Formats: sequence, structure tokens, C-alpha cells
Amino acid sequence: MAQEKVRVTKEGFDELKREQEHLIHTVRKEVIEDLQAARAQGDLSENADYDAARDRQARVEARIRELENIFNNIEIIDIQGGTRVVKLGAQVTIRSRDGFEETYTIVSSVEADPLNGKLSNVTPLAVALMDRMVSDEEIEVEVEPREYIRIIDVK
Repeated sequence: MAQEKVRVTKEGFDELKREQEHLIHTVRKEVIEDLQAARAQGDLSENADYDAARDRQARVEARIRELENIFNNIEIIDIQGGTRVVKLGAQVTIRSRDGFEETYTIVSSVEADPLNGKLSNVTPLAVALMDRMVSDEEIEVEVEPREYIRIIDVK
């Protein structure tokens, strides 16, 4: 069975590559040093430092494997400038009924970072915005309580 493609922006791809390089070339070495230092303490059966280092090693290796899987199934999306329709990779500015404005870039879940304005395409807000335009009427967002927004700008 073919794996589903992981769609990311070029910026997201570069960020994932940097993370992978950092994990492989820096963090792995740190973990090995931590394991060696913990082993030098003697009895491993009750060595909390050794257990912590092994746990960190497992998390690091799992993330490296996860990134490798992403890269094996990656599709870099082409963000076409000038589009007025909300698509993956688009930067969209919205306004709520109470006048609150916010700008988000719609990205895949692997590069989502809502605190920095990168909204996953599977969130209720992004789902409501996809394939919409600035000229569309108010859009209902499937959250509780119901939210109604307008698209102000799409880049």
C-alpha cells in the first residue's frame, strides 16, 4: 500500500531538513556522551542518569525515523503568487465579527506552528477557509460556540 504524500512548503522542507541534520550530527553525539558518562558511574540497574539517557536516545532515534519516513513521502507544494483562493501554502488574513484580525499561513500538519501563525490544514478554521476567496460571504467555522469570519486578504 502506497503511503500518503506529505505536502509541505519549501520553507517547511528546509526546516525539517535542518532538524534532521541537527538530530543526526549534534544530538546523537550528545546522547552517546551522556550514555558513556552514565555507564562510567557503575551499576546500571539503578542508574537514573543511564535510564534518562536511554529514554532520550529512544526519542531522538524515533524522531529521526519519523523524519526519514516524511522525506520518503514528501511533496513540496508550489505556492503560486497572485492567487486569491485559500490553498495549502497561502497566507490568509481573517476578521471575526467582533473585529479581531489574524493572519495565518495554511500549512500541512507536519509544519504547523499556530503560535507563529502556521495553521494546520486539518484544523476546523483551515478546513472552513480552504478554496474560499476574499469576496466570499461570512464563513461559518465548525467550532463551539459557532464562529463567523470573513477573509480580508489572501497571498
